[in-house]
This record gives sequence, C-alpha cells and structure tokens, in this order.
Amino acid sequence: MTPGRFISLEGGEGTGKSTQAVALAKMLEQKGYVVQLTREPGGTSGAEIIREMLLTGGEDKWDIRTEALLFAAARAEHSAKLIRPALARGEWVVCDRFIDSSRAYQSVNGALSDEEIMELHRVGSDRLMPDRTFILDLPKAVASKRAAARDRGGSDRIGGRDSAYHRAVMANFRQLAADEPERIRMIDAAQSVESITATLVQNLGDLMS
Repeated sequence: MTPGRFISLEGGEGTGKSTQAVALAKMLEQKGYVVQLTREPGGTSGAEIIREMLLTGGEDKWDIRTEALLFAAARAEHSAKLIRPALARGEWVVCDRFIDSSRAYQSVNGALSDEEIMELHRVGSDRLMPDRTFILDLPKAVASKRAAARDRGGSDRIGGRDSAYHRAVMANFRQLAADEPERIRMIDAAQSVESITATLVQNLGDLMS
C-alpha cells in the first residue's frame, strides 16, 4: 500500500490557510490521491465540541494552561479518530492547523514553553507530526485587512487578540521554520491563490510516489 501523507497548513489570521487547504486537497484528488480535508481544533464530533468551547466567549474565559490542555484534548481525539486511521488506509490528510499552531500561539506570553506544549502532544497524540508543514506568511497589515473582511467584526476569542500578540505568533512560526527546515516550508502568501497552490504542490514532490 502506498503510504498516507499528512500535510498541515499554518500561519496567522487572514493568511489564507483555509482557502489553500481546500485548493490543495482538490489538486491532490486530481492527481489520484484519496484526501481527507480537516481542521484544528475540530475534525471530529468530539473535537468540534471542544472547538466551540475554545473559540467562543471572552478573552479571560480560560486560563492559558486550561486552554493548552483543551487544544491538546481536541488534537488527541482528532488524531485518534480521523488522522491516524486515514493514514493507515494510505490516504492523504490535509489539515488547516495542527500542533505548530499550539507551539506558535500558546507560548507567546511565556506561560508555557515549547517543551511543555510538545509534552502535552506526546501524551495526547503520541507525537504525531505532519510529513510537511506549510506556513503562509503575509505582511501584518495585509493579513489584518483580510481577517477583518473575513470576520466582519466577529473574530473568535483568539483571532481577536491584539496586534502585538499576533506579531509574536508570526515570529514564533518563522522560528519554527528556521529550526525545522526539512519539515516546514515558508510560503509567500502575497501571491495569487493559484500561484500559492501550485507552490504547495511543487513542494510536495518528494512525498509523492
């Protein structure tokens, strides 16, 4: 059986992750692969319940450690019920966010280290990592404008955090890419939608068989 492959798309708010996840899944299907398109937090019925808990309400709804545990719990359910079974069947999984979002977002204020976040991932998801991760990168002003148009003033409790927080998130993403260049690829998200999708597919050539 041809091995399944796990691809994640990451980035800040308004960088086009969801659009590219859909486009990439369609391109892979056209090439003959069976593809599961999914998202985090969410992807399964239980994880979607946790998503609603995490993304609604006020900024002070959860303590940062509680928030990290909830993200890890949603990811554990998602990994066990959807991602691992799909990979075992030889399918491709395209996921809008995965563990690198927790690493980038939940370490901003210093309350949690990368090692602590990865330890939660070890316990919850048995260290499952994508075969390839794409981080979509846009200038903050452009990303903010896109996010505002998308949300129409109704951003979720994490997306609605201040600009300094989101700048720190992108700095964390860029550091992850510098630390793990074999797995993580930075993608210029200022290109056209079609150009970005083509770049993603081109950067998957070594995983296709």
